[in-house]
This record gives sequence, C-alpha cells and structure tokens, in this order.
Amino acid sequence: MQYRKDKYGNDISVLGYGCMRFTQTAGRIDLKKAEEEIMTAFRGGVNYYDTAYIYGGSEAALGEILERNGIRDQVYIATKLPHYLIKTKDSLDKYFEEQLRRLRTDYVDYYLMHMLTDIHTWERLKELGILEWLKEKQESGAIRQVGFSYHGNSDMFCQLVDVYEWDFCQIQYNYMDENSQAGRRGLQYAHEKGLPVVIMEPLRGGKLVNRLPESATKIFTDYKVPDRSDSKSGQVGEPVSYTPVQWALKWLWNQPQVTCVLSGMNSIEMIQDNIDTAENTRVGELTEADEAMLQQVVKAINAKMKVGCTGCGYCMPCPKGVDIPGTFSAYNRRYGEGWMAAMQDYFMCTAMRKDASGASNCVECGKCEQHCPQNIQIRQELKAAKKVLENPIYRIGRWLVKKMKAY
Repeated sequence: MQYRKDKYGNDISVLGYGCMRFTQTAGRIDLKKAEEEIMTAFRGGVNYYDTAYIYGGSEAALGEILERNGIRDQVYIATKLPHYLIKTKDSLDKYFEEQLRRLRTDYVDYYLMHMLTDIHTWERLKELGILEWLKEKQESGAIRQVGFSYHGNSDMFCQLVDVYEWDFCQIQYNYMDENSQAGRRGLQYAHEKGLPVVIMEPLRGGKLVNRLPESATKIFTDYKVPDRSDSKSGQVGEPVSYTPVQWALKWLWNQPQVTCVLSGMNSIEMIQDNIDTAENTRVGELTEADEAMLQQVVKAINAKMKVGCTGCGYCMPCPKGVDIPGTFSAYNRRYGEGWMAAMQDYFMCTAMRKDASGASNCVECGKCEQHCPQNIQIRQELKAAKKVLENPIYRIGRWLVKKMKAY
C-alpha cells in the first residue's frame, strides 16, 4: 500500500474504506461479511475508514469489528457530525457521545461537518457554539482533526475552505466531475491552502462502471498501454488493458493533490483489485495519450446527456443566484445515471443552501448566454431542467429544509 501525508505528517493509505455501502441482508448489515472485508482491507494496508452518523448501522458495525479484532489504535476513523440535526449546543454533545458509543472508542481521528453547504450554515453553527465546542474536544483529545465534506460548486467550496482553520476536507471528484462539484479548481485550492483532500464518489456510486454507454466501454477495452510494472528494469512488457474502475482510480492517484480515495468496497475481489491498483499507480504516471483516451470516454458519456455543459463556469455568477453548472450536471445525470442520482445531486446543490439556487430562480435576463463558450441556450435548457428536476418531491424537500432553517 502507498501512503500520503495528512496535515500533521501522519501516513494515510491512498485507498480508504467507504463504510456507507456495507452489504445488507433483510435490512440489516451482514456483519460477518463486513468483518471479512474490512480485515482483508486492513491486512492490505488500508488504514482510513470513513463512516457517518446517518449511515444506517455503519458506525456500530465498524466499531464492533475494530474492537473485536483489536485494531482500533492501528487505524484512523473518520465520521461526521449531522449538523443539520443540531438545534442547540447541548445536542452537539448528545450526537457526538452517541457516535463514540457506536464506534466503541473514546476519540475520533477525523471529524467532519457532514455536507457543509454554504457560509450561512457555518455561521449558524458558530452561533450555536461550534468553535468553542471543537476547541474543547480537540484539547481533550476526543477529536484529533476537523474537516468538512462538501457537495456543490467550486466557488462556495473555496469560500468554505477559508472560514476556519480546517485540518482536511472531503469532496466528490472523478474524471466526469473535473469541472463540476468542487472540481479540479477546488482540489488545487485546498491543496494550496495546505489541506489534505479525501475523495468520495470516485466512480459516481458505481455509475462509471455499471452504467457506461457501450461506446465508452469499447474505448476502455480497445486502449492498450505498455506493461509499466517493468519500467524500472528498462524492459517493456506486453501491452495491457485496464478496467474502467482501474482507470478511474489511476486518474485520481495520478494527481499529487489527492490524499486518499474512498471506495465503498463490498466484495473481497473488489478490495484486492483496488489494493493492487493503489500499490501500482504513481503520481504523474498517466501520459498525454492516457488523458486523451479518458477525454474520449467523457465525450462518449456526454453524448448521452441532454445539455453539452462542460462546467466551465463562464456563465456565472447568475444575478439571481441560479447554480447553472450544478443544475445542468444534475439534469444530465437524470438521463445518464437515473432519477435518484439526479435528484440527490440537484437537491444538495440547490435546496440545501440558505438561498435556494435552483432553475426556478431564473428570470431569463440572458446574461449567462453572453459568456457561454458552448453557445448553449441556457434559458431554454433551464426551463427544461426545472420541469424535470423541480418535481413535487423536490418541492416538499425544499420546504422542509426551509422549516428546519427557521428554527
């Protein structure tokens, strides 16, 4: 296993274990299977395990497995504060103590503000005393490092990086989200600020494996590279092909700004393959030809999408606050990856903010279209996106968010 340093020089395995997708049987986590998988990862050098309060049963399962095998002090636990449930300072302790009980530990190595959405949300937490609370927990050793996880555009991400002396952060990032979500710009900004960056959704929840169009799959299958495992000896082996999973992970580990990539591994075969890829990928390994091939894959995937938005952001800022790239990203996901993925993406990027940033804000001023290098008819496409994405379920969810923020 390869390791990269966190902010304080600790070695973090480049492959992290995402504990959200443990296999379930009859609505309960299959603990025996999860234990076998976690211990396989541990023996392979994985030392970073990511969970959250709202991942049903995950914290408790992880805590039981680590305790039973006596390896708590040999791994790093990352879990998350459900700040959206916090109403008073006392509830900070309530949820945190519950998490410690679930995890069967008296400290958390990496503690994240879960899905921190915008500056307003952080200010609300400050009013509840989060700064004093975090200081107290860090001084006592109950929390070792503080970070935040984020879904949204790069502008807000960069602002959030600057509101606190974070120890690390976590973003959605993959070769399809290079110019959406926090994106490469956010990754580089955090790195320049000295923050280790943990990557979630490297495969977009498996969509970059299981729902690739045939044209994209063929590009991967046909593309061959020299056997790089013999490069040190000067020998060139037979050309090899990598799987879509391996290419997606290699693309991430090729970048020095990436500290750790989380994978929701739920089979021994998947774990072993990911460990092998982690051990055999080096920073700067991808060639121009490799990058060009991946861009062809992106084009093949985008060909199935509704709007040819690259996420460049030249259309921003919108005078009325519409998150145009975020809206089009979710709209495209609706047709490329399914309804649920699109709604989750759109809701987090628009409704979870202090000021909603959905397509319904558009007043058709046309300012955005003057700057779009793709010549997209943005006003027309926003109408179409609104019709698809702002359905009754979305509207009810947005109303509930407003009610929660009112308290």
